[in-house]
Amino acid sequence: MAELWGRIRAFWDNLSQSERRLLSALGVTFAAAILYLIVIVPIENAMSNAHNRVEVAEDQLQSMLRLRRQFEQVNGRLAVIERRIQTNRERRDIFTLLESLASRAQVKVDSMEQRTAPEGDRYRETRVEVALRGVTLQQAVNYLKSIELENRVLSVKSLRMRTRADKPELLDVTFSVSSFEVIGAG
Repeated sequence: MAELWGRIRAFWDNLSQSERRLLSALGVTFAAAILYLIVIVPIENAMSNAHNRVEVAEDQLQSMLRLRRQFEQVNGRLAVIERRIQTNRERRDIFTLLESLASRAQVKVDSMEQRTAPEGDRYRETRVEVALRGVTLQQAVNYLKSIELENRVLSVKSLRMRTRADKPELLDVTFSVSSFEVIGAG
């Protein structure tokens, strides 16, 4: 090692003043480039990555806040429906109720059939398939609106309307209506 250092020292001593300056400038430039590549570039990359992670985290936070608001809205609507289900003590048979609403809407029900509904943990669903034949659009709308406005929690599902071949101004309408009650209440 001492021999190598001695050779470098001898080489340096044999250089002219301008060669020494040039070599010194080259050495400083080389050292600055090494310093830049080893220290500055990794720091810049780390800062850039940290900035990107902050942006991603902020986007995720905004998404979570938006999802939380949506969850709270849905939870609020669910709470209102659950209160309606729990406070509705009228145990009127859904078939009788649907017949009564049809009568008020001046609609003749062609058929009503109970369908199986999936079991729930807290509520029992009663599903009825209702068929109307030869009704006007206004009659169908009035009947569906009366179901929607009923105090008891009713849900209209799978609505199908078809015009009649013999009288195009009339419709055949089929839909399912579900009612709910608290399991164990009663």
